[in-house]
Formats: sequence, C-alpha cells, structure tokens
Amino acid sequence: MTVTPVELESRPSGVPDATAAADLLATDLEALRRVVERATPADVDRALHKGRRGLADFAVLVSDPAADRLEDMAAAARATTIRRFGRTVRLFAPLYLSNECVSTCTYCGFSAGNNIVRRTLSTEEVVAEARALRARGFRHVLLVAGEHARIVSKDYLVDCVRALAPEIPSISVEVQVWDTETYRRLVDAGCEGLVVYQETYDHATYAAVHLKGKKRNYDWRLAALDRGAEAGMRRLGVGALLGLHPDWRADALAVATHARALMRRWWRSEVSASLPRLRPAAGGFEPHDPISDRAFVQLLCALRLFLPDLGLSLSTRESPELRDALLTLGVTQMSAGSHTEPGGYAETSEAEPQFEISDTRSPDEIAATLRAAGYDPVWMDTIGARRR
Repeated sequence: MTVTPVELESRPSGVPDATAAADLLATDLEALRRVVERATPADVDRALHKGRRGLADFAVLVSDPAADRLEDMAAAARATTIRRFGRTVRLFAPLYLSNECVSTCTYCGFSAGNNIVRRTLSTEEVVAEARALRARGFRHVLLVAGEHARIVSKDYLVDCVRALAPEIPSISVEVQVWDTETYRRLVDAGCEGLVVYQETYDHATYAAVHLKGKKRNYDWRLAALDRGAEAGMRRLGVGALLGLHPDWRADALAVATHARALMRRWWRSEVSASLPRLRPAAGGFEPHDPISDRAFVQLLCALRLFLPDLGLSLSTRESPELRDALLTLGVTQMSAGSHTEPGGYAETSEAEPQFEISDTRSPDEIAATLRAAGYDPVWMDTIGARRR
C-alpha cells in the first residue's frame, strides 16, 4: 500500500474557524482509519525510517502490522525522547478542589447521580493542601474539580489560583471549560496551564456517555484549548479517556491530529498529551474494549515518533510496573503520590475519589525509581521559573 496524505473535508460545526479544533474537524479521520486497516509490513518499515512523519505514518504505526515491530518502535521512541528532552521527567500532582458535579457522565465517579460523599475545599484548605504538596517536593500542581458552576464558580477558581500563586510556581487547571475571558482571569491570577480531555472524539459515543449538563456540548469543549491559548495559557494538555469508545485507534488518531493542530496554531505554548485508561469508579462503568498493555505501549511510541516535541504525560491510573517500563519510551511528565478526592494531602479526607489509582507509591519512591533508571526527576522547570 502506498501511503498518501489524507485529504480534508468540510464539516459544519459550532467551532470557530482558524482554530486547532477547526483543523481537527477538517481532517478526514475515517480515511486515516482506513490507512490503519490497509497498512502492510512494508508501510511500517517506511514509516519507521522516515525523518519527518505525517498523520498517515502515525496511522501506520498504530496498525496491527506495526505491533510486530514494537521493539524497533520502542528503541526509536527512546532515542527520540532522549534527543529532544534528555533524561528528565517532570513530576506533578493533582489537587482536587471539589467533587461536586451537576453533569451526568456515565463513566465518572463524580457524576451527579452517584451517591457519594461530596466536599468542596475552602480557599484556606486549598492552600494547606498545596503546602503539603510543596513539602513533598512538588512545584507544579494541577487543580481538578467536578462541573458545578455555582459551587466551583469562576470567582472560586480565580481565588484558589490567586491564593496558591505565592506558594506554587506552576499552576494548571483541569476543570469545567470556560470562555476566553474567564481563562484570561485565571492567567492574570497566576495560572499557566490548561488541561482539557475531550474524553472521546467519536460524536455518537460522546453523546451516549454524557447524558446531562454543559459537558454535552461537544464543540464548546473541543475548542476550549484554543480559548485558553488565546487567553495566554502557556501549557496546553489534550487527551482522550481510552475505553469509552470501542475503537481505541479512532480516538488515538483524533488525539494525534488535535495535538499536531495545537502545536501548529499555538506554537508559543507547550503542548502535551495524555491517554488515560478507565479505572474503577463509583457508578461501575465498564469499558467496552479495554486497550491492552502492549497496544498502549505501541500507541505511546507512535505518538513520540509522530510528534517528537510533544510532551507525554502518564498518570497514576497505570500500574507501577507499566509506569516504570514506559518512562524510558517517551514519557516526559508523571503524576506521583496522587489523591483523586478533595483533600487527602494535608489530612485524611472522607470525600470519595473520582477513580481508583493504581500506582500508590510516594513521590520520594517515584523519584528514586527515576534516578535508578538514569533519569532526573524535575520538580520545577524553566517555563514555570520564568513566570515567577
């Protein structure tokens, strides 16, 4: 099979023109999926030996024939990562502000219909949690919250960021998506990063798992990273929750396309991607077709080879054994010692978590593992340092 560039299609949507979201919607992802199905061993060999790879090459690298070349892909991904990022891995921690939520998402532990213990931290409690994280070494914190626009309001988020700015040099948010002006307020308060997972890029699956709430608006969520970048966010995080859509390759193609579009449109920002896999949570959602460990490794290697400068983030959803293996293959950011409930760092919290974590090792244990593998744990990097 000869791999050719994928043509663009015109698709009406509520997404503004001249955005990374529009670029994604203009890409014929179905044609890319056909490239996956038709890929041959010869196509894989050509994709592996290319200097610069396109979307069609990425499609080839996530195909079944490419799985037979996983060792070659891993070696190339390792060499590419060391060349672009050195032997460093940035460590961060999620700080959950609230598990209050008015959205009904079938897969999420915070979903409005779940009978769980709810809690929202006060600003003073948020600062106490951040200080506990700082004492453990962290200088980058990701603020996370459920979707409740009254309790977890714009003003509340701005107040939390402003209170943390003197304590934490690098602050990002993963919360309900907002308009450009709200993101600008967060930036002015001291926030530099925005993480938005589309969850799944398949429209039918997206509608089936988001039953109620503002999160049902696919296009509004899709363009959130563009709004954040326009407001001045220096870090942009993109991803999908693997296991929602039965075809993991379809979501992988969309994530790769979206990440490339963000890197091209917002080249002043650092773009990273994460592909978390579903974990047990309140509500008992079961993935339709869980991606295997081997396919997960193939996907991360393919992303590294397709986008050499893309940050790749790995959460504590994954097992210690898998995280240790993946850190040499392309991962540049890792969470450590995570709690996925509001509170938990400064003192024990009775609030229920968003999902169960798998890697329960302490930050010190993670850092020691990195050093033993010949990598440097980075608690603070130059982007954050320049902002303070």
